[in-house]
Amino acid sequence: MTIKKPNTGTEFFFKNFPFFSHLDKDLPVMQVKANDSTFAKTYIMQFPTPVPVKWIAELINAKLTGNTSGNATGINELHKVEPGDLVFVDHPKYYDKCISSAASFIIINKETSVPEGKALLIVDNPFEAYCAIVNHFRPFMPATKAVSDSALIGEGTHIFPTAFIGHHVTIGKNCIIHPQVTIMDHTIIGDHVIIQAGTVIGSDAFYYNTKKNRDMWYKKMPSCGRVIIEDEVEIGAGCTIDRGVSHDTIIGRGTKMDNMIHIGHDTVIGKNCLIAAQVGIAGVVTLEDGVTLWGQVGVNKTLTIGSNAVIFAQSGVGKDTEGNKTYFGSPIEDAREKMKELVWVKRIPELWEKVMVKK
Repeated sequence: MTIKKPNTGTEFFFKNFPFFSHLDKDLPVMQVKANDSTFAKTYIMQFPTPVPVKWIAELINAKLTGNTSGNATGINELHKVEPGDLVFVDHPKYYDKCISSAASFIIINKETSVPEGKALLIVDNPFEAYCAIVNHFRPFMPATKAVSDSALIGEGTHIFPTAFIGHHVTIGKNCIIHPQVTIMDHTIIGDHVIIQAGTVIGSDAFYYNTKKNRDMWYKKMPSCGRVIIEDEVEIGAGCTIDRGVSHDTIIGRGTKMDNMIHIGHDTVIGKNCLIAAQVGIAGVVTLEDGVTLWGQVGVNKTLTIGSNAVIFAQSGVGKDTEGNKTYFGSPIEDAREKMKELVWVKRIPELWEKVMVKK
């Protein structure tokens, strides 16, 4: 079957996405819009048309101050916000950072001065308000069959028995989806992609609102992002790629992944990267083009590994890493320097014996 290019307008959502049927057609429906192309480098969770902030305030029962006539263009997290975005903050530590960020609309639990052009939506529980907005536009929809009727599957693509394809998934041409692969809702997969058995694409982010002054310390933050897999990607068996919380998790064109790899939420893997078995990458990480991670490398959250960097096996990456270099160790260091250190460490017994003999 030839893949169809979906219309991204509001009417398309109500016609093709049955789980929005309970909404008023005059209300906006959430979508993800790419900046430049189908596989742009950054994806922003946006509304198809700007949403009046007054309407959002009514939805979450918020007191509105500041620019009450503004329109929100998207919903986002603090570390990803852009002008026009709606964001929430519920901890005094981040009040100033959030208010001075690029976000135009802030859900907050404190009355404070409002910078020009911005608006505050004041509520008792900003986290719950944020969840209410996400769940309104992206409500849970249970599956009733192995391959959803709303999935778009390209010509020449083979889907093995026992694979699961969720709602509104798009799969390009000439792909191979092996048995027991799970592709969750709204995932986009390009052409000539191979996904080996047992891999899960688009699972929820491991991302929680933490408050230790309540009975349940960790409350789940709903994931409304997607997973985007570009052309010519190969993913091994037993891998997990989490979808973004508000942005997308992206695997760049030509990247090859071995078995049993975990990719965290909102992480962007560049083009032509090579990732060996049992690598674990936390959320909001950027791997630039041509990065190689050998087996069992661990990568901490919210950092960048520069283009063409090579990380040797069992290394731990805890900070931003310059490209075009080779690294080893935990924490990582320049591989040559680290190897020299290990040579001297091995000589410690010999050197100690010499010192003791001289005494």
